Amino acid sequence: MKKIVFTVTVVLLVIAFGVSAFFVGNYLIEGKQQEDRYDQLAQAVSEAQAATRPTAAPTKDSSTEATTSATEPTMIPGYEELYKENPDTVGWLKIEGTKLNYPVMQTPEDPQFYLYKDFDKKDSKRGCVFAWAAADLNEPSDNITLFGHNMADGTMFAALNSYTNKNTWDRNSLIFFDTLTEYHTYKIFAVFKTSANVGEGFSYHQFVDADNEAEFDEFVKTCKDLAFYDTGITPKYGDKLICLSTCEYSQDNGRLVVAAVRIT
Repeated sequence: MKKIVFTVTVVLLVIAFGVSAFFVGNYLIEGKQQEDRYDQLAQAVSEAQAATRPTAAPTKDSSTEATTSATEPTMIPGYEELYKENPDTVGWLKIEGTKLNYPVMQTPEDPQFYLYKDFDKKDSKRGCVFAWAAADLNEPSDNITLFGHNMADGTMFAALNSYTNKNTWDRNSLIFFDTLTEYHTYKIFAVFKTSANVGEGFSYHQFVDADNEAEFDEFVKTCKDLAFYDTGITPKYGDKLICLSTCEYSQDNGRLVVAAVRIT
């Protein structure tokens, strides 16, 4: 009887191990395929923009718009092809020196469509970077929140984890977030964590357009009050902001947010 029990136990353990190995293998294969796809997109964009993208963060006096006239903006080289492949594409997000180099999607009619869909609209645990549905990227809104998964393999928004340490900010505080028609550079002014539970934490993503200066200033103040460290940067009314949002695991349903202000 003991031998039978032992044999059954071993068989069950082998089956459990096999099932686990199968899912882990699928996860790794999917991750590799998706990263290869993103690398392909990034390479195509980089090659297309070789002659037009600024090589360094431009000053506020320089123009980075890709336009043929003041009233009819045209798409930036590379982004036009992305848009043809997937019209849900609204921009591109990049932090130099990290794996964060991805297209940005937006689907107002189905706000979280890309939470678990890749650029080709296939099921994916990694999803895509996507913009808050209510935000206008072209006007633009006062604040645009961008969402991305915090992946254990360092992809998607995992790079944001290092920004809880000011040393990372000291080395690299710039975020490049382009629309389809304009190059833009942002500088990080606050990094904080909060809860996403209803009735708890700071609903940063719901701030889109300020009704007045006081409301804008209150939003900025809250970001800075929650921040891990002081960057010495305080955006002013009229500035344009982005918030990069991902999961944070030191609290229940936590969120890590990197807030930045547009400098060009």
